[in-house]
Amino acid sequence: MSKIAISMGPITITWYSICILLGIILAGIIINKEAKRSNIPATFITNLIFWCVVFGIIGARIYYVLFNLDYYSSYPIEIIKIWNGGLAIHGGMIAGLITLIIYCKKYKVNGLKMLDIAVPGLILAQAIGRWGNFFNAEAHGGVVSKAFLEGLHLPKFIIEGMHIGGNYYHPTFLYESIFCLIGFFVLVGIRSLKNTKLGNTTAVYLIWYGVVRFFIESLRTDSLMLGNIKMAQLISILMIIIGIVMFIITKKKCKNYDLEVAGEDEIKI
Repeated sequence: MSKIAISMGPITITWYSICILLGIILAGIIINKEAKRSNIPATFITNLIFWCVVFGIIGARIYYVLFNLDYYSSYPIEIIKIWNGGLAIHGGMIAGLITLIIYCKKYKVNGLKMLDIAVPGLILAQAIGRWGNFFNAEAHGGVVSKAFLEGLHLPKFIIEGMHIGGNYYHPTFLYESIFCLIGFFVLVGIRSLKNTKLGNTTAVYLIWYGVVRFFIESLRTDSLMLGNIKMAQLISILMIIIGIVMFIITKKKCKNYDLEVAGEDEIKI
């Protein structure tokens, strides 16, 4: 499976980059659509997404590099080559969350409501972005037999894509992508319920993705480690706990909680 989608002389575009970009675009469309229902200016959302993506990518890369310092200290030029993979979703989530909180505070927008609007788009972007790992032949699980993959009734191109270095591997990218896609529909459904309270959608996202990633990570062979602990599993546990606590302490406010947003002319990049 080739990593390169388009090659024109010195210019090459990888499938990884395309998957990430496609996920961002679709997430942006979904977030904008929901924000419009809440009467949030389009410029506010566009600029928020822009900064969250920029700092999210930086955060995802820094997080990954910090857990692979031995390699990147020897080859520092490789740090900027994000098209070769190496974006840790948890690092991106942390940086994106900080960006969202700061941006919403600046323009007097309820940050929790904004998270409720954003998380369905986020989990869909994660579902699409995982396919970039497939084309880069990374983020897979342990060795399995070809018969095992055929028993899952997978398309031939996925089975062959999981044939790496003479062995077949668990397509953990696919498992996560499927559960993230299901999670997207779950979050959209929860958000549409009349009795959905402020923060419920975000809480479900934290619990859903926390559970999914915890079990997916148990299959992966390239986990970022903190001693003998898989960092992704540790963070997943924290996400689940935070999500549960959010349900317990959620405020008695309806789904259509009004936002006070700064005027469009005040919202600029």
